[in-house]
Amino acid sequence: MCRAAGLGTIDGMSELDVVTVRGLRKTYGTRAVVDGLDLDVHAGEIVGLIGANGAGKTTTVECIQGLRRPDAGMLRVLGYDPVTQAEQLRPLVGSQLQDSALPDRLRVGEAVELFATSRTSDGGELLERFGLVERRKSPFSSLSGGERQRLFLVLALLNRPRLVILDELTQGLDPSARRSVWAAVRQLHDAGTTVLLVTHELDEAEALCDRVFVMRSGQVLDAGPPAELVDRHGRRASVRFTLPVGIPLDGLRHLDGVRDVEWDGRRVAVHGDRRIIAHVGAVLVRSGSVPTDLSVRVPDLEDALLGLLDGEPAADAAAEDELVGGHR
Repeated sequence: MCRAAGLGTIDGMSELDVVTVRGLRKTYGTRAVVDGLDLDVHAGEIVGLIGANGAGKTTTVECIQGLRRPDAGMLRVLGYDPVTQAEQLRPLVGSQLQDSALPDRLRVGEAVELFATSRTSDGGELLERFGLVERRKSPFSSLSGGERQRLFLVLALLNRPRLVILDELTQGLDPSARRSVWAAVRQLHDAGTTVLLVTHELDEAEALCDRVFVMRSGQVLDAGPPAELVDRHGRRASVRFTLPVGIPLDGLRHLDGVRDVEWDGRRVAVHGDRRIIAHVGAVLVRSGSVPTDLSVRVPDLEDALLGLLDGEPAADAAAEDELVGGHR
């Protein structure tokens, strides 16, 4: 996949790889912000970088875009070296950075014209696609948070890039605006665009990403589809209910997948892997008395990260709190 003479190949790189990173390292002073990171993004994927603030996510994507020069490692983006071949790479990558902003008085249509690099840009089609046609003459200052983020998506896609990099796309948006932006990102995916998404919103990563890389202190702790990370690291599922008469606790303890059963004299909590949901439900149905207070908690990506971070040094506790803060 190497496009230029003199570029070396990277072990494990395939024709489907849009981004390949090996051993990336970036330091500021004596602090390694990115430390020996390996990363692959395949064509047509939405890949997420997740982790607490300071994990090295933004520095990683800035190196991928050629905005920062790494201290060590090998990078290829669409076959190009983002440091030495930035000019060739730039038209192929669209991005929305964490601190993206436009002048308050700049109108939506003017922004599209400003960022278009050719007369063949799909500005009008993109404005329609992302629900901004009627705002074409509106100044940037009048747009809602969700509209601004959708406009940044339009600008990132104007010149038909093969890779789109999105950094904290929905930070600070209300739930309705977040869902609107998520729908726009799914449209990119459905159209075959490759997306590298930086986020600390775990529900966002779980909803959008084909794969995620969990970062901490500039390194990848684990990577894979969100569901697989949940299976590997997620904490137990729980089923809670008032125990009907006639169902013995010992019977619940011996169900397949059950790890333990808690009993407070009235309500019971059954813990284990996800199989227990079906088995406990079957017992209750057979008993003829399904409790009205029955509740189920299924492990999610937040549980997986908490499980993954278990056993990490106590000095990292603050970063862990920041990572999961606001998701409880």
